[in-house]
Amino acid sequence: MGHNRGVEITSTAVDAALADAVELARQAAVTEGGADYVGTHLGVASEGELLAAHMFACTAPGYVGWRWTVILARASGQESVTVCDAVLLPGPEALVAPQWVPWSQRVRPGDLGPGDVLPTSAEDSRLVPGFTGADEAHDLDSVLAPPTWELGLGRPRVLSAFARLDAAERWEDGDFGPDSVMAKSAKEACASCGFMVTIGGALGQGFGLCANAMSPADGRVVSLAYGCGAHSEAEIIEPELPAPMEPGFDHIAFDTVSLASVADYVEPEPEPEPVAEQEPASAPSEDADSGTDGIRRPHDVDGQVTTVEFDVIDEEFDDQ
Repeated sequence: MGHNRGVEITSTAVDAALADAVELARQAAVTEGGADYVGTHLGVASEGELLAAHMFACTAPGYVGWRWTVILARASGQESVTVCDAVLLPGPEALVAPQWVPWSQRVRPGDLGPGDVLPTSAEDSRLVPGFTGADEAHDLDSVLAPPTWELGLGRPRVLSAFARLDAAERWEDGDFGPDSVMAKSAKEACASCGFMVTIGGALGQGFGLCANAMSPADGRVVSLAYGCGAHSEAEIIEPELPAPMEPGFDHIAFDTVSLASVADYVEPEPEPEPVAEQEPASAPSEDADSGTDGIRRPHDVDGQVTTVEFDVIDEEFDDQ
């Protein structure tokens, strides 16, 4: 049914005998789809000389907008009408599947899964025999075009010059090309990075492999003009520590106020000093009051120092 085209009612002149054979066409539609699914007659259209198509509405729930189409024909010089075919076709309002596309054209990058096989055509323009190909590169101006043909080294086919250019453009425009957001924000490019692994061949002139586990491009093909923040020569920025602050001091300040300028100031009375409890005085001991020289010492009597005066008799004068 996917190859059947939709039908439209036209105003082309229809043979009168074919146009009048509505019941014959209905009977053919009922025989094909059942009486419960054949609706009203929608019209007749010319399909050629002595050939006409009668259309009936399809009442099946899953075929809204579809039409039963019955093709009638009449031989030249004959009055009898013959049923040629009865088929269900979509009308202008019918819900139909999109136009069929071959499987080889429907596959997109990323569709291939485990166990899937994607055959490559023998006429694929991306591949050339591994022992030739020089004649395909002479008219290409890109620096990625090899000057000589490439040895297959056991491979029946190798990349053609067209395929190399296509891959180079695809990689340049991808996430690891010079126009990506990451590359525009980086200060250094992969061409000067120690983590970049060079590749051989013509594509090695513009691309390499990233071997930095900390880079978002690790294990990917990167443009030599690509860059990221994990460049091997990125400078280590030492944090700038703030200058030490000068030691601070707490200052206690006060204002000098003249009491004479304060009208209501009253001089406070001094508070009485607390009186210490007095211990009972003990009789002075002569041993404690006198020293070895026979001189009497001051005594502390009732918390007061009492000086005892005494006369010293010089021994010189006693001898005289």
